[in-house]
Amino acid sequence: MDIRVHGLTSPSPFLSASDIFETELDLERPVHVRVRDDPDERTWTAHPEDHHVLNISRQAATSVMARELALHEYSHMARNEQSHPSHTQSTPEVLFLAFAGQSVERRKLTHCYQIANHMKDIYADDITLRVGPSDKLVTFLESELAAAVADRPAEVRGRRLTATSDPEMTAVNAAFALAMVERHDLVPRDHRLYDLARTAARDAPTVDVQGFKYRFLSLTDDPTESEYRKALVDTAREYVLGNGDGERTQAAD
Repeated sequence: MDIRVHGLTSPSPFLSASDIFETELDLERPVHVRVRDDPDERTWTAHPEDHHVLNISRQAATSVMARELALHEYSHMARNEQSHPSHTQSTPEVLFLAFAGQSVERRKLTHCYQIANHMKDIYADDITLRVGPSDKLVTFLESELAAAVADRPAEVRGRRLTATSDPEMTAVNAAFALAMVERHDLVPRDHRLYDLARTAARDAPTVDVQGFKYRFLSLTDDPTESEYRKALVDTAREYVLGNGDGERTQAAD
């Protein structure tokens, strides 16, 4: 792998991650790591025609999670090079198919993008967890869910401003975390993640946490474009239109 680190930070975690990644896979295109000063950016990738870009905040690049974050993003790059449907499917196209003629809250649409990212992450981490350790991922999932649950309001009134503290999205995030650990058999059933997920479910009674967990868990390894598109459309519809008991309602503007 050709790793090029831009910015005043140590290249060690990115090179270490590439060493781990190369035990099973490789990337055809070079990776340009760009360290950003904005601490809220965390990590995200771009895929210009002849290379990949890993954008990462300086805070994340110097954290104890730096190597694991890089490994995760390399997995996204591999899925991109494989033209895996999870990484080629347009999310706006899916939302158009799912909600044509419907009136949907902007907040809910924003959450649908996060759900699409969860589905991408599942396929990326199928690679990440095959080539690398899982302990830091479990700790990360637990700490993120614990922070979101702690940030919930005493009473849910009005509109929450952020996806991280929105009880409904927190419940979906909990389903994603459980699906990840069950998909790869990472923790026992008495792990704290399950207690946090139950709390998140109580805070969002309209979200079927077990149902969303099953949707994430049931994603097949090698779906066709049509199969993946249908899975994403169905999951988005369930989040926006489902009311937790199988009925459908139209969301208000």
